Amino acid sequence: MNFPGSSRHDSDTTPTPTFHADDTVSRGMKIAGAWGWRILVLIACLAVGGLLISELKEIVVPFLIALLISALLQPLVKLLERHRWPKWLAIVVTLLAAIVVFGGLILLVVLQVRAGLPALEKESVSRFNVVKDFLAGPPFNLTSKDYNSVIDSATSAIQDSSKSLLSGVAAFGLGAGHFVADGLLTIFATIFMLIDGDGVWRWVTRLFPRRARAAVDGAGHSGWITLTTFVRVQIFVAAVDGLGVGLFAFFLGLPLAVPIGVLVFLASFIPVVGAIVSGAFAVVIALLFIGPLQALIMLGGVILVHLLEAHVLQPLVMGNAVKVHPLAVVFAVAGGSYVAGIPGALFAVPTIAVINVMVTYVARGKWRDGVSSQRDEEDAADEVVPQTEGTPAKNAGA
Repeated sequence: MNFPGSSRHDSDTTPTPTFHADDTVSRGMKIAGAWGWRILVLIACLAVGGLLISELKEIVVPFLIALLISALLQPLVKLLERHRWPKWLAIVVTLLAAIVVFGGLILLVVLQVRAGLPALEKESVSRFNVVKDFLAGPPFNLTSKDYNSVIDSATSAIQDSSKSLLSGVAAFGLGAGHFVADGLLTIFATIFMLIDGDGVWRWVTRLFPRRARAAVDGAGHSGWITLTTFVRVQIFVAAVDGLGVGLFAFFLGLPLAVPIGVLVFLASFIPVVGAIVSGAFAVVIALLFIGPLQALIMLGGVILVHLLEAHVLQPLVMGNAVKVHPLAVVFAVAGGSYVAGIPGALFAVPTIAVINVMVTYVARGKWRDGVSSQRDEEDAADEVVPQTEGTPAKNAGA
């Protein structure tokens, strides 16, 4: 007999609860899992992209160099066009000016090296004799027989490795061929980007869906402005480094002071690391050909120039230009050099700066205003339909 409120009555009316496995997973774990697989997909995409770039480096590197050169030369082309120069003439004059400046630097280095080579050879022999006399005394007590044995060992080692040398020469010839091909690709890409860079970017933008084109176009323009600013500021920073180290070398009486300054200028296009490595070369030259006291003074000059770059130029000038923290610059250069050597160190900072600006632009969402206004115009255009005689709307009204 069943009474109201009995357990049997409750079991008949109460629904059986269903069990879901997701109920045992906490909300924090769900969020972590959602973020985890998205991060893994992003890392996989980056890995595939890096693999493709490494396989196509003979094309990617010339294209990136052409981008940097175009970012440097385009402001001059635009300036000449604003002064009513024909576009083709502005491009030709700009390219010729760049060739003259770059060729002038190379010619200056060659002439300085040729002029200072006899004195450099004489000083090298003198320093070698000084080192030889130092090693002949205690505690080393080396004799001419010891030097001859070292020379004989080096000669036999070179003879034994002749096959490796020949393969190295062949590889150098192959590398020289690639260098010429890469140079031609760089020149070709630079000319076409100066002629029709806007058209190339419009073609790239049209590859994206219509709703994403405003974001892609705005991000691309922001990234291009950052790249042009980076190139101009980096030239200024490199000029300060080269001039500072070159002046120290000149006043100390170092041989090849001008080539040292030019070397520091070119190496400084790799932020932070380039100035240190090229400055160390100047210190070694001072130590070998002048003396330890001048080498210490040269080392102090290199450190001073590096501190000026690290604490004044990079944070104030470069930081405001690319909006990247100096610590990120150092790790970007280190990571780029580890992954791709010198090209990786050269392109690491501009790549990080451009990606940072583009992602920030898209995240802010200012491009949505342009998309909404464009949609409103399209909707208004769709509502205003011209009615001509014989249309269904007019016949229905009749």
